[in-house]
Amino acid sequence: MRFSPRHTLALAALFAAPLAHAAEVNLYTTREPGLIQPLTEAFTKSTGVKVNMIALKDGLAERVAAEGERSPADVLMTVDFGNLVDLVEAGVTQPVSSETLASAIPANLRDDEGHWFALSLRSRVVYAERGSALSSITYENLADPQWKGKLCIRSGQHPYNTSLISAHIAHHGEAATEQWLRGMKANLARKAAGGDRDGARDILGGICDIAVANAYYAGQMKSPDAKGDQKAWGEAIKVVLPTFEGGGTHVNVSGAAVARHAPNRAEAIRLLEYLVSDEAQGIYAAANYEYPVKPGAPVDPVLAGFGELKVDPIPLEKIAAHRKLASELVDKVGFDQ
Repeated sequence: MRFSPRHTLALAALFAAPLAHAAEVNLYTTREPGLIQPLTEAFTKSTGVKVNMIALKDGLAERVAAEGERSPADVLMTVDFGNLVDLVEAGVTQPVSSETLASAIPANLRDDEGHWFALSLRSRVVYAERGSALSSITYENLADPQWKGKLCIRSGQHPYNTSLISAHIAHHGEAATEQWLRGMKANLARKAAGGDRDGARDILGGICDIAVANAYYAGQMKSPDAKGDQKAWGEAIKVVLPTFEGGGTHVNVSGAAVARHAPNRAEAIRLLEYLVSDEAQGIYAAANYEYPVKPGAPVDPVLAGFGELKVDPIPLEKIAAHRKLASELVDKVGFDQ
């Protein structure tokens, strides 16, 4: 059978059609899928780009490194700036130059060469009894003898605390940080253990007067949806935003990077840029009571009630460089014993 040129073109188009596909982006994340799904759905609705989400409990860097050049990963998303730095050191990221990202994210909250970007903030704060007169405090003051037997905190080796200790090293050096840790250990009302919510529980129970914890846990406990023990613990406390002397409030972050061998690089950058939009920053706040990384973006009313967050200006990269020393100091002073 002979085909006319018109039929030949039609057949060629027919057979080529299955090869075409809608724009998509592959997201590898260690974040709770339920927190990320509202963001990915909003991105797809806004752009038409489909997001294929692969949720990992841990081992993000190892997974992508093992996949090598054939890795389908486009965007790598995780919590804790130490994990973001680990991705760079593992060689699984690539630099990105984006005016949108650079203008939305303060320089101290992103990699100098564009390998990773913070997307939301988690402040390390102090919980105090709701009727307490305490209205301000420095991190340095946590070691003051006035708090002897009155301080609750989780393990010093937990990433939330090693990052805070690393920030103290960045501000004051190793020797001063060792003394600070010894002072805080002497002030403990109980063994450094448990979780951040336990600090609120133990304030309600009269075990401690103050506790070091993340603000977003307080947001959850003070949420209109909180029930039972969580609600009671939230009602028992108020949140004080500490600062370093001459600095600001310490924050950790959730953040993301573009994978080194991203097959959909343009879409990956487009997703990161969407995640710092006012719309996405508002979704972050509503989903998990995290602060927006973009200055001027809306803050959840519960978080806003804690006061204005003034982020410590020391670059997260500089703080991350002290993680190993911070962990060694925790062991040296027997903080968790």
